[in-house]
Amino acid sequence: MSDVHSTEYNFRPKDALLGAQMLFVAFGALVLVPILTGIDSNVALFTAGIGTLLFQVVTKGKVPVFLASSFAFLPPLFAAQQGEFTYPEIMCGLVAAGVLYVVISLCIRFFGAGFLHKLLPPIVTGPVIMLIGLILAPVAVNMALGHNGQVWLEPQIPSMIVAGVALLTTILISLLGRGWLKLVPILCGIVAGYVCSLILDATGMTASMYDAFVATAVDGKVGGMGLAPWMDGTLISLAPVQNAKLFAMPNFSMPTWSWEAVLYVVPIAIAPAIEHFGDVLAIGSISGKDYVKDPGIQNTMLGDGLATSLACMLGGPPNTTYSEVSGAVALTRAFNPAIMTWAAITAILLAFVGKLGGFLNTIPMPVMGGIMLLLFGAITVIGLNTLVRSQLDLLLPRNMIIVAIIMVFGLGGMVLNIGITDLKGIGLGAIAGVVLNLILPCKDCNEENDPAEL
Repeated sequence: MSDVHSTEYNFRPKDALLGAQMLFVAFGALVLVPILTGIDSNVALFTAGIGTLLFQVVTKGKVPVFLASSFAFLPPLFAAQQGEFTYPEIMCGLVAAGVLYVVISLCIRFFGAGFLHKLLPPIVTGPVIMLIGLILAPVAVNMALGHNGQVWLEPQIPSMIVAGVALLTTILISLLGRGWLKLVPILCGIVAGYVCSLILDATGMTASMYDAFVATAVDGKVGGMGLAPWMDGTLISLAPVQNAKLFAMPNFSMPTWSWEAVLYVVPIAIAPAIEHFGDVLAIGSISGKDYVKDPGIQNTMLGDGLATSLACMLGGPPNTTYSEVSGAVALTRAFNPAIMTWAAITAILLAFVGKLGGFLNTIPMPVMGGIMLLLFGAITVIGLNTLVRSQLDLLLPRNMIIVAIIMVFGLGGMVLNIGITDLKGIGLGAIAGVVLNLILPCKDCNEENDPAEL
């Protein structure tokens, strides 16, 4: 077996290009979160790199995974964007979510890996994952239409065209792509949407549709929403690139303490915590090693938690293991974990290229909206698939009650005041699911489908 196909850690300069290719696979999804939420993209690159290196230290360089921006935590980041919390407060909550991973890793260390399945079985995690996608769905639709639910940020018709091109490209690459191309559908969608925006601007079509859109305004509003003062006849402005320095320090920021943000964010970490277990099993099946035993799921969970907390302490998005990169590992059979070290180093170096961050800021919002239409729906399907694979009978009263309460509490606007803050949305649904799973009697459960054994 060649060195690159060996599962033993072997850091060599000649693997630098392969590591850069692994980052390329992750790049579209990695920068998508900061672009959507207003976080500095260069900070996200840096925290993905440093988080991956920290994960490798904790797991003794045994697991070939790359950690980067997590989509599971988009709801709290959007809450900060909409003014429910400040970004430093939400970052405090996200640091606490990483601490929850650390606590879970300690519990696994003392009680065994079965503890995680007993506390967070599919009957809880499936609906919680579905909630994440369903709650975010209106955000995707609004972005694809060119507004944020309050004001128009782009004219509607060109926004829908660009969003449609980005969505269709992402779908076609996912279905028809081969080799490396199949691993980067999000990146291909972004490129196609960006090129479409350039064509619309260059041909004057954006300007003409903008004039027609503004002409329909009544008292300065279209469809009951005002027009953003910076909206004009173009989708792309290169000013962010021109104003950015070639090399610059990423815009790091520190969290500020907030109990409200902690209680809002931490329950959302329930879903990605159990998803981590699945990711470790997946990369183990790809490389032919049992990473649940060595270095141990308790250590991979610890590494993920510490990486997430470190990233958010620097103002970056929380981290998670990337299935796209695991797919690239399967395609290339490059099992050497040191290749992920090179991917991390590449991400850190790119974080100091100011022009890169400036360019990413020129991507039109509808491009992201088109991709989100698919991505948020896919998150919902993943949650549904979690329930299907568990083979649980959802018509059994106990199972029906748990799923029903999680979904209705999460989507219906239920609010529970606990003194220092209000629990609502995904957090309330997740907590309700965990509590119900622990206290409801299981006399109707099919023992063959015990979640602890799945």
